[in-house]
Amino acid sequence: MDSIGARVSALIPEDRTQKSVASEIGMAPDAFSRALRGERGFAAIELAKLADLLDADLHYLITGEPDPARAVFVARHDYDPATGRRTVPGADGDRQGLSYVDLAYRQADLTGLAPSIIPSSVEDARERLGGVDFVRPFIDRLEALGIDVVRLPGLSTAYSLLRFGRAVIVIQGSGNWFRENWSLAHELGHLVLGHSDPGPDTAVKDQNERNANAFAAELLLPAERMRSLDWLTVAPAELAGRVWDFGVSTDALAKRLNSLRITASPVVGEWASETTQKLLRRHWVPTEDGDPITRRMDAASARRFPLALQDAHLSLIAQGRVRKDTLAWMLGVEADSLEVDEPAPKPTMSADELSAALGL
Repeated sequence: MDSIGARVSALIPEDRTQKSVASEIGMAPDAFSRALRGERGFAAIELAKLADLLDADLHYLITGEPDPARAVFVARHDYDPATGRRTVPGADGDRQGLSYVDLAYRQADLTGLAPSIIPSSVEDARERLGGVDFVRPFIDRLEALGIDVVRLPGLSTAYSLLRFGRAVIVIQGSGNWFRENWSLAHELGHLVLGHSDPGPDTAVKDQNERNANAFAAELLLPAERMRSLDWLTVAPAELAGRVWDFGVSTDALAKRLNSLRITASPVVGEWASETTQKLLRRHWVPTEDGDPITRRMDAASARRFPLALQDAHLSLIAQGRVRKDTLAWMLGVEADSLEVDEPAPKPTMSADELSAALGL
């Protein structure tokens, strides 16, 4: 695409007309048509409105190149079988939280940290994460690879991005620990497979989502291990134990067995339509003291930011290079209540000192 007009034209969805786009950004249809043909230029405000309307990168519209400083978030998409489209229904509501995450990384000085280690395949990922028993310390194992994990209550879905040499997975804090595991595996799949936001290209979105889901399924429920287990005679208590160990939902487990064409006991199908917590509360025999189910729920609901990111902000605040507002937001507290090392305030000048400094 050699011109701004050509790039804008290519981003207009098939179900939109040039006239409707022109109307939404406050341009006359004739002026918009001429701008697309390169017969007149776009005003800066017109380009800004187009970037917002078309969910496009303003830097790309102007230069034809992606903005090297722009954070590109890859999200889990919901599939609507009625329309055949994949969307992120809560994207608008998530945007503010994600912009704050981006700001936290922009402000932090993480140049001294080693870059993230992105596995080369699902097999490499499983090995680097510690073999079959990595689900409970999943986040810790990811961060040992330099892959940061942020948990934000209120998000509608999970996201991943690369920021200044760091791979970052942003997950929703909902208390749903088995959904969290799937989200972590799914977003790791996006990173390993090198996916980026394809913009309006639905076909690429669909393929990326299928591939990331396949990655998550093989990482959490390896085909070889699934086939090595007896599913024909599994009883509710044994099923509950496997759900707990695999760290997935009853529904995800049933779907994986079906996709691998593994014949399972009717017990699996019966519990697939029930909540995972119900199966565990009724049939799982805890191997730990207390209430490990609730502990997992509590952990999966807590606000979370990597310690390295927090430490970077503490250092910069102490140097007076950034305010403490962003760190307070990360911790979910008011900035005024946050007690951290800050530079001593500069002494105020007396009236006589001020007069002398001004030569009065």
